[in-house]
Amino acid sequence: MTRHSVGPARLRARDPWRYRWTVLGVATFTQAAAGFFVGGLGALGVHLQRALDLSTAQLGLLVSAAQLVPLAGLLVAGELLDRYGERWVVGIGAGVVGVALGVGSLAPGYAALLIALLVAGAGYSTVQPGGSKSVASWFGASQRGLAMGIRQAGLPLGAALASAALPLVAEEFGWRATLLTGGFVALLGAGLFLACYRRPPVPPAPSAPPAPTAGEPSDTVAAQLRMRLRMVREPSTVKVMLSGTSLISVQYGVGILTVLHLHHTSSVGAGRAALILVAAQGAGVAGRICLAAWSDRSGSGRYTIVLVCMVAVIAGLVVLTTPAGRAPVAASVVFVWLGFFGFGWYGPWVAYVTEAAPPGKTGFALGLAMSVNQVAIVTMPPALGLLVDLTGSFTPAWALLALLTAVALAVTAKAERRVQDPGSSYHSV
Repeated sequence: MTRHSVGPARLRARDPWRYRWTVLGVATFTQAAAGFFVGGLGALGVHLQRALDLSTAQLGLLVSAAQLVPLAGLLVAGELLDRYGERWVVGIGAGVVGVALGVGSLAPGYAALLIALLVAGAGYSTVQPGGSKSVASWFGASQRGLAMGIRQAGLPLGAALASAALPLVAEEFGWRATLLTGGFVALLGAGLFLACYRRPPVPPAPSAPPAPTAGEPSDTVAAQLRMRLRMVREPSTVKVMLSGTSLISVQYGVGILTVLHLHHTSSVGAGRAALILVAAQGAGVAGRICLAAWSDRSGSGRYTIVLVCMVAVIAGLVVLTTPAGRAPVAASVVFVWLGFFGFGWYGPWVAYVTEAAPPGKTGFALGLAMSVNQVAIVTMPPALGLLVDLTGSFTPAWALLALLTAVALAVTAKAERRVQDPGSSYHSV
């Protein structure tokens, strides 16, 4: 065998940890593929409103439908991941997304489309925590932030590609064809993950844990429940929940309202407005990678980067509430700014969650944090859309997001300054 014919299996045998970059690429692609269609809904806003006669609130409800089942599904997915591993849980989940979107292309109207997106959301429940857990298990702390940022960039990357492609598909073939396209892409992601993902090499066996004290079972339902309740009460969990829900609200608000704001407020054509959303989502890809890499080297910890993102997001949202926010050029620049920070926060945030989780509970910690985020994802898009419909203006929606982020910033910045209990199993990292 020549030097150039060495296959992946031989490479893994020589240095099995080199395969982590393949895992990272596969997890990133699967994330982008599974979230492709839903990520492009904002760019399809004008087309869907015309084709199905939708209000802004109804358009936001489509996003909520895709994110409703993960409210509980993320917790279930976290338990499945800890028990059965990532390969089949993520692969089957992404496959469900693809099949649901394919069936959804036959939907006779709005109600049936909502049901199809509900089913797709059930499958997607496994992809987000599963991909994060797969990357966290392959990368050490010195590279985990960068790797997690690259992997989490899959969501805005998929959304950017969808925002560029799906409006063209809708113009040429109609809105049903966009679901077929999204379903096909999701199935590609499922197949790739099933074919390529492998568990990391087994590390050296750790020293035996201390024996449990009398009256305290080591692996009972009661002990597991106490662990979960202790995690929920930890100050670091409160920080994760508050920052996550406020910033995810901004992320989905920008995703669903950018094109409509530019089209109706700044008189930008639907096609050009969609391209600006693509630019914002592209900035989000860069933000997730750059900010996560920064968190690897930040002496003040990963959560400080999240606080920086919150400050930047508030500044951008405030500009949108002023007359400058109605000027096409200024508004476009602000949306790209919000893309970088309002999407980029997720890289350091999810790395913080994985490192703060107790040993063996990474899947549950990710599922818990992401399920809390789902509350905001489900409620905010239709709420913001209804606010726009009732007021006839986008200014109240941007002001609401700025207020929510400011409150979360004030509370979590104070918590970050507190000295955490070093004996806690879920302390700041």
